[in-house]
Amino acid sequence: MTTTWILVANASTAALYANRGPHKGLELVKQFQHVESRERTGEMITDRPGHYQTDGGAHGAYSQTTDPKQHEEDKFATELAHELETGRTGNHYARLILVASNPFMGKLNKQLNMHVRSLTTDTVEKDYTHLAERDLASHLENILYV
Repeated sequence: MTTTWILVANASTAALYANRGPHKGLELVKQFQHVESRERTGEMITDRPGHYQTDGGAHGAYSQTTDPKQHEEDKFATELAHELETGRTGNHYARLILVASNPFMGKLNKQLNMHVRSLTTDTVEKDYTHLAERDLASHLENILYV
């Protein structure tokens, strides 16, 4: 029987589970925390934007090119995508199910390479990070053979 990995994530926490076949349940493989994604934007910015002066004497301020909170969420998505790629190259799973909060699913999908995407059979756009393994299994029973 092939192993299925299930990644359950939101922008600041994730859990990776394995299912090794029917009636085997879920086995926690690894947990991830990205506390930087939970911080308020004001706490992430330690300095004011720089200022500049034009030839005409006018003043302006440089603006942030990206929101620091969004940047941290992107970093976390990259970290998770790297973990999934490492598992794929190590033949640790043959099927992948992604369960992530709606905005974070897009960030995660953007970071996945085509090989990991080809193993992804199902996606669920829900934040199930707060669920216990038993409850998670019951929510996924129609796509997972637990």
